[in-house]
Amino acid sequence: MTQRLRIALAQMNPHEGALRTNAAKIRRLRAEAAAQGADLLVTPEFSIAGYPPEDLVLKPAFYDMCLAEIEALAADTADGGPGLIVGGPWRDSGKLYNAAYLLDGGKVVARRAKHELPNYGVFDDKRVFDAGPAPGPVVFRGTRIGLMICEDWWFPAVSETLVESGAELLLAINGSPFEVDKSEARIDLAVSRVVETGLPFIFLNQNCGQDELVFDGASFVLNADRSLAVRLPSFTETMVVTDWVREGEGWRCEAQPLAKPLGHEAQIYAAMTLGLRDYVEKNGFPGIVLGLSGGIDSALSAAVAADALGPDRVRAVMLPSPYTSAESLEDAAECARLLGIRYESVNIGPAMEAFAAMLAPAFGNRPPDITEENIQSRIRGVTLMAMSNKFGDMLLTTGNKSEMSTGYATIYGDMCGGYSVLKDVYKTDVFAVCRWRNANVPHDALGPHGPVMPDRVITKPPSAELKPDQKDQDTLPPYDVLDALLMGLVEEERGVDEMVAKGFDRALVLRVWRMLDRAEYKRRQAPPGVKIGRRAFGRDRRYPITNGFTGLIA
Repeated sequence: MTQRLRIALAQMNPHEGALRTNAAKIRRLRAEAAAQGADLLVTPEFSIAGYPPEDLVLKPAFYDMCLAEIEALAADTADGGPGLIVGGPWRDSGKLYNAAYLLDGGKVVARRAKHELPNYGVFDDKRVFDAGPAPGPVVFRGTRIGLMICEDWWFPAVSETLVESGAELLLAINGSPFEVDKSEARIDLAVSRVVETGLPFIFLNQNCGQDELVFDGASFVLNADRSLAVRLPSFTETMVVTDWVREGEGWRCEAQPLAKPLGHEAQIYAAMTLGLRDYVEKNGFPGIVLGLSGGIDSALSAAVAADALGPDRVRAVMLPSPYTSAESLEDAAECARLLGIRYESVNIGPAMEAFAAMLAPAFGNRPPDITEENIQSRIRGVTLMAMSNKFGDMLLTTGNKSEMSTGYATIYGDMCGGYSVLKDVYKTDVFAVCRWRNANVPHDALGPHGPVMPDRVITKPPSAELKPDQKDQDTLPPYDVLDALLMGLVEEERGVDEMVAKGFDRALVLRVWRMLDRAEYKRRQAPPGVKIGRRAFGRDRRYPITNGFTGLIA
């Protein structure tokens, strides 16, 4: 009977749909694991293709190519080196499963299908997959491994079935998306599975950005005594070899130094950085362009871009109008200087004059209003899109979740762009993250090792500067009040009466409710952005645009 086992955990970054690229990466990881004496290399959920595959998996050609790559990897294991656990599709008896493959000795030794299919929030597994039967253990070189796929371990049924079937340790491969402060919740839940089964538990997660989703890695191992033996770093592609020793009837993982968990602001910043880096790199953009206004949102977006891609791949454009303050001009230039990014200025005054002259016959004697403000924003959008078209850089949108919630953004104006890093970040968190980044340098930052924006960007009152002496609070409640309201209305799905009972003014609650509902058509046309919290617009929170529900009477 085997007394020792070396299991390599590959917290890998797959490229969605790039099957040969992913297979080549798995081969490199296997070679590295072999050099370290590993018996088994484990890769995350759907690692051959990247998770979630969405409707790609419904294409017969996609399935056939996935299977061909998995069978080729199985053939590799004939060399006597480490076995492999790889995630991918499995079609059997007319059903399509999200499966884990055990490869060893030159063949597919076993397959296990995902039993619990998530169908909430960002997940649509039931749309494309069938639920597999409750799994029994797989046997790898004499050890019975309780192999689970992501959602299978979030509920007790599968792990209970596995232990009753003779599993000696639990191993879960995952495509578990990031949400702020979720890592500790995963460990707490894993403790429940360990207590229920008396078995050690391995959680292995992918580490990547995939459109709106970010997967944070943060893999770990719990021993049967609930002690944390291994914790891999968050937001880092890495592989670690774990050493297992049989003690009596059970297995124990030898403890390793634990990666330090990230704080709240550091998690948000790391998620934005990884999400943007993978979106730009995997879609083949040479870099990004963004409007740098001298305000806090564009300053933070520029900092994330510089850290994700390197300053030389970031082009910042100041687009001043007659209403742009001297402070904003100075602050934008100083942000660019601190970040070391390219900076240029394009005056939109002539375009404003041209639009005013062009529309004067149609507008007649009507006084200026929000129409002229939106024209300025749309002139900036057209200008930035022209820069994107001319140079090939992706336009990065800079609006935050507080603005997107209330519609305080101009469709086809400042909402133009291909991606947004602040889309799921409330304004109060924007302030906190900016202060954090000015005082800290992320471990993988390609940007400067020092402050990234002048302090005045953080401390001055936010303004769109579309008319004289304009401030955001002319239109919106103070951001600390607004964000607390939105936390209840959006994240917690609370009603008007509930928010009033929590101490908010009824007229204010109704006003924000109306703003939230009326802006749905804008959000539906917004670019994708990094999911940070529990209820990101688009994938998590899906509301009708045409909606007569007022919160008071249907």
